[in-house]
Amino acid sequence: MVSTCPKRPGNPGVLILLTLPLLLLGAIKINCATLPDNSTDVLWLQAFRQEIISDPSGWFSSWNSSANHCLWPGVRCSRAHLGRVVALQLVGLNLAGQISSSIGNLTFLRTLNLSTNGFSGRLPPLNHLQKLQVLDLSVNQLQDSIPDAITNCSSLRIVDLATNILVGEIPPKLSLLYNLSHLRLSRNKLTGIIPPTLGNITSIQRLVLAYNNLTGSIPDELGKLTNMRKLSLGGNRLSGGFPRCLFNLSKSLQVLGLESNMLSKQLPPNIGDALPNLQELFLNTNVFEGRIPASLGNVSGLGRIQLETNNLTGEIPSSLGKLSNMYVLNLRNNNLEAIDIQSWEFFSALTNCTSLEWLSLAENQLHGAIPNTIGNLSSILDYLYLGGNELSGTVPPSIGNLRNLTFLGLGNNNLTGTVEEWIGKLIKLKHLNLQMNSFIGPLSSFLGQLTHLIDLDLGNNKFEGPIPSNIGNLQQLSTLNLSSNNIQGDIPTQLGSITSLTHLDLSSNKLTGRIS
Repeated sequence: MVSTCPKRPGNPGVLILLTLPLLLLGAIKINCATLPDNSTDVLWLQAFRQEIISDPSGWFSSWNSSANHCLWPGVRCSRAHLGRVVALQLVGLNLAGQISSSIGNLTFLRTLNLSTNGFSGRLPPLNHLQKLQVLDLSVNQLQDSIPDAITNCSSLRIVDLATNILVGEIPPKLSLLYNLSHLRLSRNKLTGIIPPTLGNITSIQRLVLAYNNLTGSIPDELGKLTNMRKLSLGGNRLSGGFPRCLFNLSKSLQVLGLESNMLSKQLPPNIGDALPNLQELFLNTNVFEGRIPASLGNVSGLGRIQLETNNLTGEIPSSLGKLSNMYVLNLRNNNLEAIDIQSWEFFSALTNCTSLEWLSLAENQLHGAIPNTIGNLSSILDYLYLGGNELSGTVPPSIGNLRNLTFLGLGNNNLTGTVEEWIGKLIKLKHLNLQMNSFIGPLSSFLGQLTHLIDLDLGNNKFEGPIPSNIGNLQQLSTLNLSSNNIQGDIPTQLGSITSLTHLDLSSNKLTGRIS
């Protein structure tokens, strides 16, 4: 039904004075016939639109007065309150400009999601949005600090301001948002400490403050957040030992990310018993020392363990073999040891981890032969990195059973023997690194079967004989290093057919000819 502007009796002169300001709003044209009763939200939406300087997808082409604003793309209105906007969702449209302060006048707004665009400038004033429950402005270019006034939005359940350029400290007053379940401020330039007052938001389930410039220790008050399922504080400059206050979250905590900080001292021996519901554990790139707690093997649901780049010592506990759900184990770049049969028992235990897809034990102090049980590792293993140890002897032929490998790194060891027996079975390999060993014999013709190879590094070994002509089958090859071997003969013309090749090193061999 078409409505008309209401007519009211009164002094015509007064009517002119009242309508004059509306005429001066020439930049915002509103057809009174399409304006829902008791609603000015269309004004604020149009003011918001005017601040957009780039709309590459033409999203706003239908934002005009010929259609009810409740039908505009990205806008949702209330059913109970005619014309009042309750949701504005414009996600991933590459919009650019500033977020107009007029957004703060949409007082019925419950959801504001402008994520994954190019908005810049300050956060808009939101202190009048008492009904707002979801605020997602992540993945933009918003600057300045987080205003205290955001705490006036007392209904907020989700706040996501991640991946912007926000500076300053995290407002301690965020603790006034008692209904908050998700707070994500990661990948900004926030400084200062983690406010202890955040421990008062007992409803919170996900707290993500990772990859900022936060300093100090992890406050004990976080131990009061007994509904916490995910705590991510990685990529800061936090110091101190492992926060034992988190043991209070034993019933809820599933994901713990403390990676890339300056945390030190020994890991608590009972960490696995105190946090029995963990599914993912990120403690990598810190300064933790001592042994890997054997109690981690008691966390039956643990799927991901990342302890790389610390100062961990001692043997790798065989108890990790009990983790049938584990799909990632990264212990790279520590000082872990295996020097005899007993200290290698963990490797056989890992064959029970049938979900394992990613295993890195590189850059430790693993000595001796690679166990024959390597061929009994998970049949879905995709990534295996044992480089940078003191491994010796020949590579067990059983490694050829790992037919889903796309990455195999055995470089920088003392391995010997030939590679012909097993290499041709790993037909899914994309990255093969055998450099800096003592492999002997001819380059296997089986290499030509590895047609998915992108990187092949066989440098600094004792390979001899010619380069096999079927190397031309490796049409996805980007990097080829055969340097510092005893390879002889003519460079095969087929090498010149690999158009994807960007890095080639054949130096320090006995090759002749040219690449054409």
